[in-house]
Amino acid sequence: MKRMITLMALCFSCLSTTVHAAEIQPTWESMAENYRVPQWFMDGKIGVWTHWGVPSATDENRPNDGSHYGRRMYGPNEGESGVQLEMTKELAAFHAKRYGPPSEFGYEDLVPLFKAEKWDPDALVKFFKDNGARFVMPVACHHDNFDMYDSSHPWNAMDRGPKRDTLKEWKEAAIKHGLKFGVSTHLYWSPRFFNTARQYQTPGTLEAKLFNMEFDPKGYASQDSWNEHWYARCWEIVEKYDPDMFNNDAPFPDEKRGKSLGVKLFSSYVNRDLQENKGKQTVVFSCKSGNLDRKAFTYNLERGSSGKIQPEPWMWATDLSGGWYYRKGAFNRMSIPVMVGNAVDAISKNGVVMMNVALRGDGTIPENQAAYLTAFGDFLKNCGEGIYGTRPWKTFGEGPTKIKDGRQGENHNDFTQEDIRFTTKDGMLYAFVLVPPTEDIVIKTLARGAALDGEIRSIAMMGSEEVIQWNRTADGLAIQLPKTLPDLPVIGFKLKLK
Repeated sequence: MKRMITLMALCFSCLSTTVHAAEIQPTWESMAENYRVPQWFMDGKIGVWTHWGVPSATDENRPNDGSHYGRRMYGPNEGESGVQLEMTKELAAFHAKRYGPPSEFGYEDLVPLFKAEKWDPDALVKFFKDNGARFVMPVACHHDNFDMYDSSHPWNAMDRGPKRDTLKEWKEAAIKHGLKFGVSTHLYWSPRFFNTARQYQTPGTLEAKLFNMEFDPKGYASQDSWNEHWYARCWEIVEKYDPDMFNNDAPFPDEKRGKSLGVKLFSSYVNRDLQENKGKQTVVFSCKSGNLDRKAFTYNLERGSSGKIQPEPWMWATDLSGGWYYRKGAFNRMSIPVMVGNAVDAISKNGVVMMNVALRGDGTIPENQAAYLTAFGDFLKNCGEGIYGTRPWKTFGEGPTKIKDGRQGENHNDFTQEDIRFTTKDGMLYAFVLVPPTEDIVIKTLARGAALDGEIRSIAMMGSEEVIQWNRTADGLAIQLPKTLPDLPVIGFKLKLK
């Protein structure tokens, strides 16, 4: 505790110095006025998120826990109902049968099962890069309050479980392979997350710290002690690992109850970067608070989508595993072709793609998730020219498939060959057909007198040397069906303009 108090004092000292030394003030208004998304993020387009930790090492045949094993194993929470209540009851019964009642085998007893004995971050990051990723973002701490790094908090991966500083090793691998390195924290939920576990714990013990028993499970958001604890834990990550991207995947201390410690942390993170880079922002701060001015941060549209081009770059965060954390029975309801199509759709609307990989407890990647990455990698090897470094065109595209706005509404439906998406770069226009076409392609948006000014000089199909036949009229741009199509879920065309 003494170490944590000292750390907090240092954090607030740094905060004060940073805010006064940099131009961004700890307000959302100042963040909106000064936050600038770095070019590497807008150009890189593709990232891999990794949810991995204690839940990954529980029995892979467990029932669906929705990535909340630590919460559900202790039984229903107050107010839980419907499907969520049934999931909790089923998981609690499974845990009692598989490991014993939580009074005898609690979440703290699962920690030694998490060994990471086959984890090879160098090989994993190389695999991610070979399949198109330009940045990697491991989870630093999830709702279970277990830090995946060498932390001042006693429940961490350096002291327990794998006994490895996983953030340090992820970052070393990212640097070696030329990828940007991000971190994601989900810490803010944890006092509430373990509410039902408290009945089995003894206050003041080491175990009690895992379950955050010194904080009110219902009123913690108004507790200065909790908000300052959250700030110190997050700032420790920033100071120790210097991430290129910081994703806050949970609420944070707000202006009414939390003394603005959330925006103070986030502005300090950017200010620290500005000071180190002569006033140029090189880091990304992302969160899911869509009710705030989105000029102030990079919006994490988790499992969501956009129906239009967004004025600010945003992040489509999706999960390849079907459950965020590894579970053998989980599956992705979004097929590989649809995933690739959704990614192109997001990029055409000023989005960046972040795909979550849920590693097994031993640190290996499940084959079904690897298949998504390799399929996407094959697409990028052929069509990456129309993805990396591009920007949205005048319009994102056309077609009958409707894409919803907002979080938790990502598309699972098959696209059609009438679904077209555009990107642009260096005077080139790229047109993607979101399924392999079976007949001539007609792009109405590119009709004479429509959105495209000027003339088209030539059209090439990316990944092919076949000469493409085409004709542009007042009804649209007609591209004759190529004789041979690349074996890809999305077909890309490069239009050279006069």
